[in-house]
Amino acid sequence: MTDTPPTAAPDTKSLPGMPPARSRIEDCVHQTLRTYLEDLGDTPPRGMHEMVMRVAERALLELVLDRTRGNQSRAAEWLGINRNTLRRKLAEHRLLP
Repeated sequence: MTDTPPTAAPDTKSLPGMPPARSRIEDCVHQTLRTYLEDLGDTPPRGMHEMVMRVAERALLELVLDRTRGNQSRAAEWLGINRNTLRRKLAEHRLLP
């Protein structure tokens, strides 16, 4: 395990005249959401934006805290947010010890 923040995602610029390229993370999210919608069948989804933002944020917080060994100051730095904001988000997701 390393204490250095992960590097930025690879450059996903596309060639002129081509649609924008997606990152690997975006591809994973896209496929997961496609499967979710297929699983719903004819049932219309409700509140997808809030659901996706909530689950993605929780996963991000859990993984960053794990990689920083619970060091909230370092986790906040990796996330590019204030430590107080991190603590508020951790409380919202019930991730505080």
